[in-house]
Amino acid sequence: MRNRQRGLRFQYTPDGKPIMADGISRLLDAPALFAYAVKLLAGRAHSTGELREKLRRRAGSAAAVDLVLSRLKENGYLDDQKFAENFASARLANDKLGKARVARDIRQRRVAPSLAERTVRKVYQGVNEESLIEQWVRRKYRLTPREGLFEEDKDMAAAYRRLLRAGFRSGEILRVLKRFARNPDLLDAIDPPDEALEGN
Repeated sequence: MRNRQRGLRFQYTPDGKPIMADGISRLLDAPALFAYAVKLLAGRAHSTGELREKLRRRAGSAAAVDLVLSRLKENGYLDDQKFAENFASARLANDKLGKARVARDIRQRRVAPSLAERTVRKVYQGVNEESLIEQWVRRKYRLTPREGLFEEDKDMAAAYRRLLRAGFRSGEILRVLKRFARNPDLLDAIDPPDEALEGN
């Protein structure tokens, strides 16, 4: 009702989503949709699932989306395997995240879970995650002198939680934090979560 009062008009996509009728989000035919897809891919890499979702919002028909996606794959513009490998490699090189976090982030980009897991295993092959955790601790707490690091229990617990969110496994986290802890015995009291839950 509020939209009617402002004089806005809406059209609807084939799947029933409202779009503005003033040409801002007009529906595209297959050639225009292909150009739009190439423009999106020029901005950043997308998985097939991500791009499909974006194209559906602008497509005049579902068949046009399938046609554009198959043409992009034929021309080598769209490849989920390459996307997942590049994504995982970048997260490892730039962010130094754990395997579980990277696999979860790839799945959130609408890559098949089996492909995400397989790719992360391949990219992280030979990577020492304890070394990554140590680098993470040194980077995040670089301004704190080592002897003042984790003086309070709450600081140690906060670091543990942050490392879990960064995708590292609890056993490796505890081993590394013991090296930095003023009172490493406190870490023995931490009840680690199930390994199955850590990967989610």
